[in-house]
Amino acid sequence: MTFLGAVGTVTGSRFLLEGPDSRILVDAGLYQGLAVHRRRNWDPFPGDPAGLDHVILTHAHLDHVGYLPRLVKDGYRGPVTCTRETAELAAIVLRDSAHLQEEDARYANSAGFSKHDPALPLYDSRDVERALGLFEPVDYGAPVALAGGAVATLRSAGHILGSATVEVAMGAHHVVFSGDLGRGHHPLLRPPDDPPPADTVVVESTYGDRTHPVPDPQVLADAITRTVERGGTVLIPAFAVDRTELVLLEIRRLVDQGLVPDVPIHVDSPMALASLDVYRGAAARGGSQFRDDARHLMSDLDVRNVHTVHDAAGSERLNRPDRPCIIISASGMATGGRVVHHLAHQLPDRRNCVVLTGYQAEGTRGRQLAEGAPQVKIHGRYVPVRAEVVDVPDFSVHSDADETLQWLSRSPRPPRTVYVVHGEPRSAEALAARIARELGWTAVVPSYGERVLLD
Repeated sequence: MTFLGAVGTVTGSRFLLEGPDSRILVDAGLYQGLAVHRRRNWDPFPGDPAGLDHVILTHAHLDHVGYLPRLVKDGYRGPVTCTRETAELAAIVLRDSAHLQEEDARYANSAGFSKHDPALPLYDSRDVERALGLFEPVDYGAPVALAGGAVATLRSAGHILGSATVEVAMGAHHVVFSGDLGRGHHPLLRPPDDPPPADTVVVESTYGDRTHPVPDPQVLADAITRTVERGGTVLIPAFAVDRTELVLLEIRRLVDQGLVPDVPIHVDSPMALASLDVYRGAAARGGSQFRDDARHLMSDLDVRNVHTVHDAAGSERLNRPDRPCIIISASGMATGGRVVHHLAHQLPDRRNCVVLTGYQAEGTRGRQLAEGAPQVKIHGRYVPVRAEVVDVPDFSVHSDADETLQWLSRSPRPPRTVYVVHGEPRSAEALAARIARELGWTAVVPSYGERVLLD
């Protein structure tokens, strides 16, 4: 196994399994955040991508699927295994990713702020469509035959719709990848399935050095109320997949209980709106990953005073709203998308408020805002941060350190080795130490590009 991503960072998940007769890539994620990590997206893939036999995806977030079109651009033509919902959401995410990269390249060339001449996208829309044609969705629990006699099985991870843990059996050796693990209290999804027996486990550590605080809905309620009272706009950068749904549900609850003013809510993300439709369709079909009341909760998303914004002109009007309102827009770490334009216009105004609702990776604008940066760079210019910035951790759908340890402890037998990935160095090291101390297992934080033997 070679660790090609999600090592020393939470982005760029890529794990290469190689047997005598098979080369299997688990996740094909895009690097985000720090420039030193983003540059890896342009590095040649080890070996010829055409020589890969199979790609397996844990879920549809960009840091797990966003590199796939580049693999296809460089020659990959094999199958892509994932759940049905991951395939549906990945189509939305990847098309949006290509569009943003194409737009950013055009804007960089016209504005002249790129170091490259000409600036080029990592991949384009044609590469995405070729990649989508390779998807072969499977059901949870259904064995999938891979090259060289290997077998993969996907189980529910409870992180976002369609998310999965992945078990790969190569001969007598079983490797389990946690992907991104969900929590026990997702409003819509059931907790992750227990892990199967494994010789090797690759586990995420996004929150490996901490536990989530007890939810305090008053933090969001107070931020909205303060902002409306001073005549400002509440801007919520939110991941288009899953996070927008959860934020809408919570605002609906706060409005119904009279805890926040009933002001217009604008969902300004075509990707988020398309993802909402996937969630609605999946809830209508039912399925084991949903909680019993999910269908009822999904109907609550059709809330009064919610306005959907599909076109660029409508989005531009929201840069200067004519009344207090709430704007929910992607991306969740403020790395791209329409929310970046809103930030450029609204950060300089003290009446406004930016509410962060998820993990902000190192090197992202969201992380800079969370850490109190007095200015952030947007489209080549520095923008002063005068707006209030509020961090609301209640919406995280990543397991924390305690929850991850509980999931691992439910393994039918101790694995030989646990590799701790998908975390910043302090988080990964802290979780590895707890695994060794509390479970008595061998736990290792691998380095970028490290190769290990599985036997």
